[in-house]
Amino acid sequence: MRLRAAIAVSTASAATAALLLTAPQSQAAGGRAPTARCAEKALTVRAKAVATDRTVVRMSVTNRGGRACVVDRVPTVTFGDLDGAALPEPTGGTGTYRLAAGGTAYADVRTIGDPADPEARRTDSLTVAASTAHWGRSFTAARLGTGKKVLVWEPVTTWWKTSAAAADRAVRLS
Repeated sequence: MRLRAAIAVSTASAATAALLLTAPQSQAAGGRAPTARCAEKALTVRAKAVATDRTVVRMSVTNRGGRACVVDRVPTVTFGDLDGAALPEPTGGTGTYRLAAGGTAYADVRTIGDPADPEARRTDSLTVAASTAHWGRSFTAARLGTGKKVLVWEPVTTWWKTSAAAADRAVRLS
């Protein structure tokens, strides 16, 4: 008798597993399908130095697509031919940020804490990517408004935020 019950439970479990494995993902989980990653061609990336503090660059990404999509939680910011990228502030694991169709997210990068720092590096450009899988968009120092060069030393970037003011507060600009 116990053997039959075990076989019946085992058969029912196998049937349920087979149903879940063959059902479309949206039905198998019983919820919404996950939001797709944003295609780079559907995004507009902008960057400009803050006029009152040229060590801070404001960035934005806009989803020009017709559907919501996701980008990385933190923009990838690299500096010309220098190694490395800006570190996220606050630190945190990986994740995504959802952009509604037509929606815009904002982030700031502080390129250097003290422009007089003797260890400061100088580069001609800064590149911003909304996701690590994207090439990103490069901006020259002149286009950014940072002067002839972008000063870099221990740069930090915010996570994507809902407003430019929120990004400014995250780097203690305002």
